[in-house]
Amino acid sequence: MQRGQFSSRLAFIFAASGSAVGLGNIWGFPTNAAENGGAAFVVMYFILAFLLAYPALMAELIIGRHTRANMVNALVSIPSGQASKLLGRFVGIGGMITAGLILSFYSIVAGWMLAFMLEPITALFGQASLGHWLTEDGLVRNVGFSALFALMTILIISAGVENGIEKWSVRLMPSLFILMSVLIIYVLTQEGAVDGLKHYLIPDFSQITDPDLIVSAMGQAFFSMSLGVGTMLIYGSYIRSDENLPMVGALVTLTDMSVAFLAGLLVLPSIFVAQNLGVTIYAESGSLIAGPDLIFQVLPALFKSMGVAGLFVGFAFFVLMSIAAVTSSISMLEVPVSYAVEAHNVDRKKATWLVGLILFAISATICLNFEALFGFVITLTTERAQPLLSMMLCIFAGWVFHRNSILEELKSGNPDVESGIFWKIWPVYVKFICPVLILLTFAQGF
Repeated sequence: MQRGQFSSRLAFIFAASGSAVGLGNIWGFPTNAAENGGAAFVVMYFILAFLLAYPALMAELIIGRHTRANMVNALVSIPSGQASKLLGRFVGIGGMITAGLILSFYSIVAGWMLAFMLEPITALFGQASLGHWLTEDGLVRNVGFSALFALMTILIISAGVENGIEKWSVRLMPSLFILMSVLIIYVLTQEGAVDGLKHYLIPDFSQITDPDLIVSAMGQAFFSMSLGVGTMLIYGSYIRSDENLPMVGALVTLTDMSVAFLAGLLVLPSIFVAQNLGVTIYAESGSLIAGPDLIFQVLPALFKSMGVAGLFVGFAFFVLMSIAAVTSSISMLEVPVSYAVEAHNVDRKKATWLVGLILFAISATICLNFEALFGFVITLTTERAQPLLSMMLCIFAGWVFHRNSILEELKSGNPDVESGIFWKIWPVYVKFICPVLILLTFAQGF
């Protein structure tokens, strides 16, 4: 069966960065920074992104390109022993389920972004009651917009790698950068923005060893880079053989970190601009408001206080959020779809619709039992499953995958890789240090 393939390095970087750059960066990163002492969190995030996330990303890209398969088939094909094959199947299916569960709660949040994006348009046309419905929490709104977002994702993935993932990533990622840059420039010219910059850029180093901050930074690094659930493994399987994998992996990591940092430059100053305009930005506990309340209460209040200009700024902000959501959701849906296509010979369009509808049913179930399930699913997937699955992929790359096979795979895109610093450090690092660091950081959460 003919497999899809990215047409160029730039196409892969846009697609992989798009997978990495999502609500995890633009929603999750600034709110985590706000919750965890601002600059101290930013410093720890950057440290963990290179110490843990980049080596784990490389493990996925190398396994993916070598096996040219979905996550389950890839992890079953590498080992020779039956026990290792069984473990590979278990990890592959675990990654696929985790990707599906992440997409299920992600579709709900992305649906909110779409609803808030439409609200300024209703204000322009004097439809206040419709605008109120779009921004108020409600079952019909939550399920309806979750369905709309799921449909957008399904339509892109059903078109395949080149005509779906690549085509839309190459369009959406530059749009995201341009929109974000324009919004940052605008917000930084407003009164109060400097206080936000101080909170974001001047670290309180006494907080940097806080176990909660470390676990939160690690979870953010894995979640924002889509690690552990097979998205990067599958995107790796679509990379051309002549690409220099350590180079493209580093570019994806840097792009992801840059967007996260830019998102903080936009959101944290926005919070303090909002305070300057009379919006409450501190919770009763004395800490900055974070989480969903930040994006869906503080910032809309800021946009409203700007008058007519706020309608356009608010619209642009939620367009930005929606673009970020789509670039990530397409990579998550590709994980179970690629398995259905390759392991069970299901037609791509049928597989996409079938998987998409199952995941939408889970989203609807979460909406119906929101209080009990929403936070539980987020914690289960991003703070528990993703780091553990990433650790297993590092173990596969370091202990199960033959070192010579990895070297040959890397040499196909970089003949001199053996004499470079990457090959001198990465094999030992991913075999011993990475799994231990992930496990220790994960254990801090308990």
